[in-house]
Amino acid sequence: MMLNTLTASALIALLAAMPAAANELRIGLQDDPDVLDPAQSRTFVGRIVYTALCDKLVDLSEDVDIVPQLATDWSYENDGLDLVMNLRDSVVFHDETPFDAEAVVYNINRYMTMPESRRKSELASIDSIEATGPLQVTFHLKAPDSSLLAQLSDRAGMMVSPKAAEAAGADFGANPVCSGPFEFVERVQQDRIVLDKFPAYWNADQIHIDRVTYLPIPDTTVRLANLRSGELDMVERVAATDAAAVEADPKLQMQSVTGLGYMALYSNVGNGPNAENPLGEDARLRQAFSKAIDREALMQVVFEGQATPGNQPFPPSSRWFDKDNPVPARDLEGAKALMKEAGHDRVQITLQHANNPVTTQMMQVIQAMVAEAGFDVQLQATEFATLLAEQTAGNFQMSRSDWSGRADPDGNIHQFVTTGGGLNDAGYSNAEVDRLLNDARTQSDIATRKADYDAAGKILAMDLPIIYLGHQTYIFAEDTGVQGFKAYPDGMIRLEGVTDED
Repeated sequence: MMLNTLTASALIALLAAMPAAANELRIGLQDDPDVLDPAQSRTFVGRIVYTALCDKLVDLSEDVDIVPQLATDWSYENDGLDLVMNLRDSVVFHDETPFDAEAVVYNINRYMTMPESRRKSELASIDSIEATGPLQVTFHLKAPDSSLLAQLSDRAGMMVSPKAAEAAGADFGANPVCSGPFEFVERVQQDRIVLDKFPAYWNADQIHIDRVTYLPIPDTTVRLANLRSGELDMVERVAATDAAAVEADPKLQMQSVTGLGYMALYSNVGNGPNAENPLGEDARLRQAFSKAIDREALMQVVFEGQATPGNQPFPPSSRWFDKDNPVPARDLEGAKALMKEAGHDRVQITLQHANNPVTTQMMQVIQAMVAEAGFDVQLQATEFATLLAEQTAGNFQMSRSDWSGRADPDGNIHQFVTTGGGLNDAGYSNAEVDRLLNDARTQSDIATRKADYDAAGKILAMDLPIIYLGHQTYIFAEDTGVQGFKAYPDGMIRLEGVTDED
């Protein structure tokens, strides 16, 4: 397939202008990340970049178990109120300053107190943290928190240089300084992010790439064409419709894995003046909108059956899925009845979504489905980072966004629907939901936690600040010269052990 002329020319000029690296891996991303500061960011693609740039206290295994990274071991003490972590020795940040207990204390306090931080709700169970040795920290908790280790396996556990963060303040993302296998070189918005191998990395023997360049290319067709032409070495989130073509190409290889997260629609129910619309003010209309969607058909048409229909923050295969609330079949008559009960024949809605072809197709299918129930949906495509900024600011009526998912169920729900949650763009607030989800964090017994999630889910299924659609499968494609890459359920691109033999 031919590239768009302007896109192809721009990409060729970009690659020609960039200095050649001895061993460079070029990765095509579906979106451009937002700010490269773990405290402030929220994009999925940002997390992909962080996987190379910023090590965390703990990481996930292929089986989604918590495993050591910058922390070598840990234990809960004092009836679960203290989490004691021992830290890896001889680690330095990219500015050559040491990683130690004091650096961890600084980072956690930064995430908990920085005005711009989105990590506050993730770390809300922490009362304080102290250095209890040069390479040991102790988290003092307000109550036991079963989700904390999982939170520390993501942005809340990423360690940045205190010296650099203190100097830069809220502008840290312009020149991030972390402790990962690659260090920041440059970023051009909507164009490229370049990282170079960090020679002093603690696990440098496992890093065989000298430079990694991330290129945001929202159009899935163009992204795949660039891979086939050799301009890229790897792409993430291959469109399901292209999977068969990738498998049939002898120059390419493919890996896929079911993700931990979900695809959803967010309704503005309390985030500023834009919540003052019929959909935001009447849960019956949100219920009608949901009933008008055929989730099974949506997954077949848009993803060729490679995604799973869903109606909860957890996929049907998860132990946390509430089987008493199964994925519903389309109920057009029920939707019409709710519209009538709410006193409306037709309702106009502006629905924003990311400007990539797969999401656009999905929204067009939903637009047609809900029109039969009486919803006149105007689609508004926008660049992904802008979409998230608009959600945060409350500049939307309804917005379509993905969540990549977390190892612990808390990470898929708490910060999205609790009052003041860091990702509660809907502006939803319900005291009983807050109580149930806060209680679930304190429970170690799975059955007790699940009862709390089920109870909260029943309320959310009526209020519907978030309308869940399904659960994505991550599909990666690489040229055959790329070896050693493994697809993980969190969708991250880990570069330890990866080689590029081209």
